[in-house]
Amino acid sequence: MATAPQPEILAAFEAAKGFMPVDEGLALYAAAVEAGALGLPLLEVGTYCGRSTLLVADAARAAGVSALTVDHHRGSEEQQPGWDYHDPETVDPEVGLMDTLPTFRRTLFKAGLEEHVIALVGRSPQVAAVWGGPLGFVFIDGGHTDEHAGADYEGWAPHLADGGLLAIHDVFPDPKDEFTGQAPYRIYLRALASGAFTEITATGSLRVLRRTGAGI
Repeated sequence: MATAPQPEILAAFEAAKGFMPVDEGLALYAAAVEAGALGLPLLEVGTYCGRSTLLVADAARAAGVSALTVDHHRGSEEQQPGWDYHDPETVDPEVGLMDTLPTFRRTLFKAGLEEHVIALVGRSPQVAAVWGGPLGFVFIDGGHTDEHAGADYEGWAPHLADGGLLAIHDVFPDPKDEFTGQAPYRIYLRALASGAFTEITATGSLRVLRRTGAGI
């Protein structure tokens, strides 16, 4: 199975709104492809406008499984008005709040991947609480506070099947990145300390770990 997306999917990824660089995207795709061999759904936490979803969805399509993506679509902390990562185009003028769902749907439609994605619109802990099946892949790229990153890890990591892959984005060990990358870094350390995961790749700020034990 290919470990790089088709050129049109990579082009769609690069054209989509979002923050993941290409090298990390390629590493994410390779991990999703590998995890797809388990024959279980591939899940992403933190959809935003669908940039990384395209890669997870393409890997799911190749494996014949579903890609799931969880987001309330109101934006995370650093995407709110007044912050560096805010995009005014994502604000719904009628309600005055961010709403990335329409942009996300257009992103999927343009790439021809709508039928391979199940969008779970809601807050990650609430969705995780009612999710009942095993997963082959969990990609955590949601809120960057300890509260939200910790809840994403606690809610979804236990659903990973043995041999499944856990990917964590925006892992920045330097304390200067407290707002953007320290919470993901702390759940990465927590995963390793649990004894349930073994790190397999590190590309930029993306870490990929394999579930090799119990005790998350």
